[in-house]
Amino acid sequence: MEISAELVKTLRDKTNCGFMDCKKALKETEGDLEKAVAYLRQKGIAVAGKRAERATSEGVVVAQVAGDGLSGVLLEVNCESDFVAKTDAFQNLAQGLASQIAAQAPAEVDVLLTQPWQGQPSLTVQDYLNEVIGQTGENIRVRRFARYAGGGLVGAYIHFGGRIGVLLELNAAQATPEMTALAKDLAMQVAASNPLSVTREEVDPKVVAQETEIYKAQALDSGKPEKIIEKMVTGRLDKFFKENCLMEQPFVKNPDITVAQLLKEVGGPELRVLRFTRYQLGA
Repeated sequence: MEISAELVKTLRDKTNCGFMDCKKALKETEGDLEKAVAYLRQKGIAVAGKRAERATSEGVVVAQVAGDGLSGVLLEVNCESDFVAKTDAFQNLAQGLASQIAAQAPAEVDVLLTQPWQGQPSLTVQDYLNEVIGQTGENIRVRRFARYAGGGLVGAYIHFGGRIGVLLELNAAQATPEMTALAKDLAMQVAASNPLSVTREEVDPKVVAQETEIYKAQALDSGKPEKIIEKMVTGRLDKFFKENCLMEQPFVKNPDITVAQLLKEVGGPELRVLRFTRYQLGA
């Protein structure tokens, strides 16, 4: 049967698939629009299966913060090439997934993939992902996400066009302009300096033990007395904490003060950074 250009356009608008794919789907389903949509979805699943093992080293990190500033999402989605990562289909997918996570609060990626996509009972997140895989011709993977809610004010920062992203939470109860700006500045600090933790008490004990052993070995090589060696190790460990713990780092916008001093100046001694998550694409 003859397939009109108008019908092909309608199917393209519904699925975002290519002209020839839509025309073929309509021919295979004798012009039935709904069957053609199902046909293209099945094709997407088949394409996804073929590409599932292909490496995904490109992609994007995106962040969304709620209007009231009290919740937010950080998400990394991977694909095979930088070209696809910059397409509207891929960018819309990433933002849609972030919205899905914000609204439905899945506990992990596997749970997210089984949820109805944006409230459509007949279409799961994995189904929609397969459709985009079919459109782009590349393997796409939801790698990881973090969702903050209920702890306080959330700030976010995206750097290098989506290659680094940070979500950060303060124990502030309201999103005043001053606190919102502070949360974003601190997220930017985390993006730039890549701290290990908020405070030195939160650094993994295994990391501390490893650093201590390295400093001891270095100090012993100096041939100094034992008491001096202990002071050398303590000093070097203290420097390590100052470089790798957010509260002890110099503030990027004013290196004359630490982040801890900044918090005290802006919000008093009770203001604290509760947590942060930093994603670097592919790392």
